[in-house]
Amino acid sequence: MTELRQAARIARTSALYEVLQPGRLAGAGAQLGVQIFLTWCLWRALYDAVPASSGLSREQAVSYAVLATLYGRLRGPDRDVAGDTVRQHVWSGSIVYWYLRPVTPRRYHWLRAAGDQAYGLAWAAVTYAVCRALGLIGPPASAGGAALFGLTLLLGQFVLYYLLALVDVACFWTLRNFGVLAIIRLASSLFAGAIVPLWFFPGWFRAISSWLPFESSLHVPLSLYIGRIAPADAGRYLLVQVVWIVLLALALRLAWRRADQQIVVQGG
Repeated sequence: MTELRQAARIARTSALYEVLQPGRLAGAGAQLGVQIFLTWCLWRALYDAVPASSGLSREQAVSYAVLATLYGRLRGPDRDVAGDTVRQHVWSGSIVYWYLRPVTPRRYHWLRAAGDQAYGLAWAAVTYAVCRALGLIGPPASAGGAALFGLTLLLGQFVLYYLLALVDVACFWTLRNFGVLAIIRLASSLFAGAIVPLWFFPGWFRAISSWLPFESSLHVPLSLYIGRIAPADAGRYLLVQVVWIVLLALALRLAWRRADQQIVVQGG
């Protein structure tokens, strides 16, 4: 029970930083609301002249786009603002305190990410309910699609966690990870279909993206939700997700072992 309370205290750190500052909380809500409104207006306007494009009806496209906007909130608070990223701790030297806690740095990192994810999920769930009530998002295409949407969304978050955790751990060698992080964020938005659904891209682009880890994090879950991917065809996508989770988890485990022996402190 003591370990559970300790884990909960660690996990809620980032959420408390935002919740206990009304200005930041209100600003986050206003920003998300504006993003959703602009996305909804843009995609409705794009479909004013045509009933469907690339096999997507206006209702499907608008639901996909609004859900993709909500997806961006799943990662939780922005730790850069609080000066609480691994990169910032390594650069300032405060990363040493991660090794003085009663939990290992690897477990501490995972608990913080899990807490951020839970907080982001709460935001997304409440906003989703509001958008459904206002008619900004349509219902799932089918019950099976809704169930697979939840499953693939969960697996996709594991893929993203391991990928971004590897970028964090790389700071033990590079000290700064701005370049790598920028590339990962761009690739994640582009190949996951966050900017534009992947059906609007050429076939060769979709073929490449189908084997990368990014597509499974966003494009696959949302495609199942709106009915573009049939539940019967979800097996291959689930397999790709599981393979990426296993590979990235093994890589991260090895990276943490090496990082424990490679601590470089600047200014600490």
